[in-house]
Amino acid sequence: MKKQALDSDQLYTPCNTEHFHFENTDELDDVDVFIGQERAVDSIEFGMRVGQCGYNIFALAPSGTGKLTTIQQLVHKESSQHPAPPDWCYVNNFIEHAKPRALEFSPGKGKEFQNDMLQLVDELSVAIPAAFDGDEYRAKSEEIEEEYRQREIEEISQLREEAINARIILTETPTGYAFSPLDDKKDPITPEEFNKLDKAEQKKYQNSILELQQHLQKLLNKFPAWRKEARRKQQQLNRTTVSLAVNHTIDELKHKYSDHNMVTSYLEDVDADILLHVRDFIPHREQMSPFMESVQDANPFKRYQVNLIISNDDSQFAPVILENHPNYANLLGRIDHQAYMGTLVTDFTMIKPGALHRANGGYLILDARKLLMQPYAWECLKRSLQFGEIRIESLERSLSLVSTSSLEPEPIPLDLKVIIYGDRIIYYLLNQYDPEFQDLFKIAADFDDSVGREGTELEYACLLATLAKKEKLLPVSRHAVARIIEQSSRLSGDAEKLSTHLRSINDLLTESDYWARFHGHDVIANSDVQQAIEHKVHRLDRIREKVYENIHRGTVMIDLQNKVIGQINGLSVIQLGEFMFGQPSRITATTRLGNGKVIDIEKETELGGAIHSKGVLILSSFIAARYARKTPFSMAASLVFEQSYGYVEGDSASLAELCVILSSLAEIPLRQDLAITGSVNQLGRVQPIGGVNEKIEGFFDICKAQGLTGKQGVIIPASNIKYLMLRWDVVHAAKAGQFAIYAVETVDEALQYLSDMDAGTCNDKGDFPEHSFNGKVQQQLLTFNTIQQQIRATENTHDAGK
Repeated sequence: MKKQALDSDQLYTPCNTEHFHFENTDELDDVDVFIGQERAVDSIEFGMRVGQCGYNIFALAPSGTGKLTTIQQLVHKESSQHPAPPDWCYVNNFIEHAKPRALEFSPGKGKEFQNDMLQLVDELSVAIPAAFDGDEYRAKSEEIEEEYRQREIEEISQLREEAINARIILTETPTGYAFSPLDDKKDPITPEEFNKLDKAEQKKYQNSILELQQHLQKLLNKFPAWRKEARRKQQQLNRTTVSLAVNHTIDELKHKYSDHNMVTSYLEDVDADILLHVRDFIPHREQMSPFMESVQDANPFKRYQVNLIISNDDSQFAPVILENHPNYANLLGRIDHQAYMGTLVTDFTMIKPGALHRANGGYLILDARKLLMQPYAWECLKRSLQFGEIRIESLERSLSLVSTSSLEPEPIPLDLKVIIYGDRIIYYLLNQYDPEFQDLFKIAADFDDSVGREGTELEYACLLATLAKKEKLLPVSRHAVARIIEQSSRLSGDAEKLSTHLRSINDLLTESDYWARFHGHDVIANSDVQQAIEHKVHRLDRIREKVYENIHRGTVMIDLQNKVIGQINGLSVIQLGEFMFGQPSRITATTRLGNGKVIDIEKETELGGAIHSKGVLILSSFIAARYARKTPFSMAASLVFEQSYGYVEGDSASLAELCVILSSLAEIPLRQDLAITGSVNQLGRVQPIGGVNEKIEGFFDICKAQGLTGKQGVIIPASNIKYLMLRWDVVHAAKAGQFAIYAVETVDEALQYLSDMDAGTCNDKGDFPEHSFNGKVQQQLLTFNTIQQQIRATENTHDAGK
């Protein structure tokens, strides 16, 4: 068979610049960044426009694909079609202070009402003290006080006259009142003189004093009632005074908000509360009567303030909120506290809104990963969406970690669209394990990782222009655009696709801009882009250098010459962060007489994954089905990745493993200057694998370091040809005949490349040509079967002799 390597044109698909009718990207118009995301865009638009509950959106895509930018553009566009939502205020609940009331206003009216109440408070803070400082109020207050005191004095004076008539004097003491007898000269009688009086005289004085004391006690019992009556009159005077100062102003507000029942009800409560707490507004004066004294609130007008938590006076459209730190408090809102005399106090003015409040009536955008990492934030969001309300409650209280009393603000109705974005695995895990997820997030917006290259290169050039202008970078030349498009295909791992990973493209543009400025260019040139690509590889390839160094030094044994039986060079890929490179691996196999089992040493040592083990089972089934359909499968084989000390997963080495087992069986040496990659099925068809570019380049680098001979190369699946976007040095080496890439569709084609002999085709009886590769395998298996039959016959004869 004549070996036909792939043509160099098949190894790299360049960007055709002939249809680029521009010199640099400054000549191109800006475009939306969601190029090639029609499915995701349609899903987001549909989810935003469905009005029923539960049609919230989960945008699934890896980070860096530009999904957030796309979401923001679409949501802002949609929000411009909807009016601004209402304002929301919290005001004092005068009946239950721990349960502040929520008031709804049309956009901008909340700020107006807050200002009206501030103006009311300002007017009251002046009018009420002024009313109490007026001469009329002072006169009436003093009249009430004087009336009470005069009444008390008159009763005491009458009692004193009655006592004088009975020759007894009433005196005031520090502890109250006392009665003392008088002599004929109306002088107080001392105790010694009283004892010298006869018994009848003493008895008479005692009886009179007792009667007077009883009379005094009755008077003293009347004084509190008189004091209470005076206080009631004073309170009525205060209410009347306050009403005259307040009613006019509050009546004006009631008339202004007469179409808002909740506001008028609140204003009535304000009016009643002011009358109920008149004493808080009366300035303390030293001359104030004792019964008027009480503890005065430091700011009695604070309870009439308005806590405007959401104001849309400057907004014309529905809000779009991106919450970057979606913890429990930032989502739901919080109630602040302040220290006062060793305790924490709060009131309705310390209620702070959360992202749900700010986005209410609009759109809330959240990062799924950040949301799920915050304790109870996900449950908080779900509860709010399920019940359609925002109920502010501290996390400690909701978990019953504290029992102290706190505010319970009235819940606010919730009406918004939530758009969560995150990796696909998060969406699938939530969909699988959270039974409420599908009820709340019915729309999945699945962003594509790539877009078809054909017919979109010019649009992609416009995207590059948009990104460059957005980041204030230098214009990109036409040939640099072509190089970036080619690199985008490389990043997508497919020559017919372009990557939609905007972060990588944007980083490439930024780094190319640096090198362009470093070299003094006015535009980003092709060479600047290439230098940015190479410099990034240089920054990340330390591990690759160490791996290749170990191969060059012979520490890791990779043979690039001669032919060896039961040994082959397989290719694997190592992914380290955003850097991926190919690594050659020696795979060896041994075969012997056995019962048809292929021992996967990687699996036996628990270093092999399930997919790798599946590939080994498939190739063992292929061998049995092709070569031992009519006879027992009497082979045993062992398969291993030499010098492999890590986990082996995937089936991309199954073609190499099959070839090396057949080599050991047929005792036919395989070329070591060829490396091979590919998956194989039970019918011997070669299937595509991933990382084909990195695998080819990895083996090329090893060969180049030891000297290219013109015979070295890599065997790949034919179905991987369309994915090839190899480095230019590999393409040039292939074009110069120094390195070859072969594409195969079947295992027989791979065997022919590896052994330089015909694989052989079976005849109608299922037999292969004797001198073909397959014929050698078949003959060896027949030999194993004959030996096994002889062993069994000997064992049966020995058993019969016993």
